[in-house]
Amino acid sequence: MSIKQATAPPKSLYDRDLDLWLETTIAQLKAGDFHSIDVESLLEELEGLSGSNKREMETRLKRLIEHILKRCYITLPECFRGWEVTIINQRDELTRLFRQSPSLKRHFIRMFDDCFDIALKIVRTEYDEVEFPSSWLFERDIDSVLTVGFWMS
Repeated sequence: MSIKQATAPPKSLYDRDLDLWLETTIAQLKAGDFHSIDVESLLEELEGLSGSNKREMETRLKRLIEHILKRCYITLPECFRGWEVTIINQRDELTRLFRQSPSLKRHFIRMFDDCFDIALKIVRTEYDEVEFPSSWLFERDIDSVLTVGFWMS
């Protein structure tokens, strides 16, 4: 009596070695060898890249809002410089993302309130004795969020 072993289907190059798959796919595209491209995996990677850029934008926006709130509403002068440095860094990274992918600005606008809500939860948890506003009280257009020193007014 023989026992048949179930064998897993062979893994694709994409599943075995992502970097080699990328190099191969790039070479196939450059050579115009479109019929050999693993289209399903290529679509998966492109969708992942798009999602990754959006997640990065959201993460940076939340961090930016969090530090703007801290700088505007928390009276700890010894922390001001650190918060301002974080604000500068996040603004710079967001500006770079928007320069590379201007369409992310639409996502910024769509996600602003959600990012504000999360940032507000963070600062309220970290500084529960401070009274933070329940809504964003400043200009919310992208240029203002990326340039204005709201704490200076």
